[in-house]
Amino acid sequence: MTKISHSRRNFLKSAAISPLVIGAVNAAVPKVHAAEDNTLKVALVGCGGRGGGAVMQALSTEGPKKLVALADVFNYRLEGVLNGVKQKFPNDVDVPQERQFVGFDAYKNAVDAVGPGGVVLFASPPAFRPLHVEYAVAKGCHIFMEKSFAVDSPGYRKMLKNGEEAAKKNLKVVGGLMSRHSKPLQGAIEQLHNGIIGERICCWAYRTHGAVGFGPKKESETDVAHQVRNYSNFTWLNGSFLLDWLIHNLDVCCWAKGAYPIAAQGQGGRQTRTAKDQMFDHFAVEYTFPDGTRLFAQARHQNNTWGCFQSFIQGASGCAIIGEGVLHPKIYKGFKPTPENLIWEYKEAAKDQYQIEHDMLFDCIRNDKPINETERCCFTTMTGILGRMAAESGQWVTWDEAVNSNIELAPNLAQLTMDGPAPVMPDNDGNYPIAMPGITKAV
Repeated sequence: MTKISHSRRNFLKSAAISPLVIGAVNAAVPKVHAAEDNTLKVALVGCGGRGGGAVMQALSTEGPKKLVALADVFNYRLEGVLNGVKQKFPNDVDVPQERQFVGFDAYKNAVDAVGPGGVVLFASPPAFRPLHVEYAVAKGCHIFMEKSFAVDSPGYRKMLKNGEEAAKKNLKVVGGLMSRHSKPLQGAIEQLHNGIIGERICCWAYRTHGAVGFGPKKESETDVAHQVRNYSNFTWLNGSFLLDWLIHNLDVCCWAKGAYPIAAQGQGGRQTRTAKDQMFDHFAVEYTFPDGTRLFAQARHQNNTWGCFQSFIQGASGCAIIGEGVLHPKIYKGFKPTPENLIWEYKEAAKDQYQIEHDMLFDCIRNDKPINETERCCFTTMTGILGRMAAESGQWVTWDEAVNSNIELAPNLAQLTMDGPAPVMPDNDGNYPIAMPGITKAV
């Protein structure tokens, strides 16, 4: 086993049932505090829908804070977020024109605007996450990072290093796997780990629904702008539907099991999709855990098909329906999830899990509590990457093979410009390269 896998085993042994990951902090490391008046400076990088939600949640936390900078590659998205937060938080926004940054280097300006001890919220497409977080850590900023956290193995390794560097600097890092911060789900996982249905012997992660939308290329649009605007449709930007859309329920299954997979095999393709993009419209991946038990992941976005959005856990003496898409997790005796077999459900009122993760981050910053979720976020991301590799190639792929792969989906990402060539280019008919099982290289 590689050093990376050894680290994974140690992590699971110590943190399998914890609702959040607390980073070890050396007592000799200098503490990073907010400004003298306790006002935390906040910047947002990535002003899409999730970024707009994240900044609203950050500004809803307790204590004084001020949004001081916004960054995006599209000015219209930046303006949309700015107008929204000004209306809801007029006293917590100070983003003059000179701190509204547009372009692929805009993230640097936003990070510099908050400075050491400030908070940066990252919600740009996942391909950029390792690069952006690396810069923020170097500048001494605390971080909220939306999922997913990388799209390929080199990005995964960079993110692990980012987390290690953040721990050395006592920086607080929270990841947007919001299901981990759900009180009902934490309660269900505790019950499973305490043996309410015996040994967990199989897990299923589902996300099946209608087709993902696509915006055709505009006449005046560059290839880069078109692809970034449609980042969910291009593998180099989001890592595939399997990774970026199913990641929460992959995470929940691994959390419930208390392990991450050691190998995967699977399949996928484009059966009904005709949009000129790179998306597979279905995936079916079988993961193997260290003890030989399995996780089956099913991801599909096709119109007029059966929809399912949950995780299903089968134990030796019962089963559970939990995960993203399940507001009220339930545990049952036996293998039929029927009302008469119900043995556990969460009874209390649940708080917004999206808000909880920001409350947690800002509380840890203000009170110097250690928190660093980078490693766990990376392992879950690698689970999705491993599944994509197996399905796109049609090969059996081990965790060690996957994490040590040097295949980059977007080489030279740091040099990307809006007017330059995109990492993938269309042919003369406007069609983009699509992975082909049996032909596409796994690692």
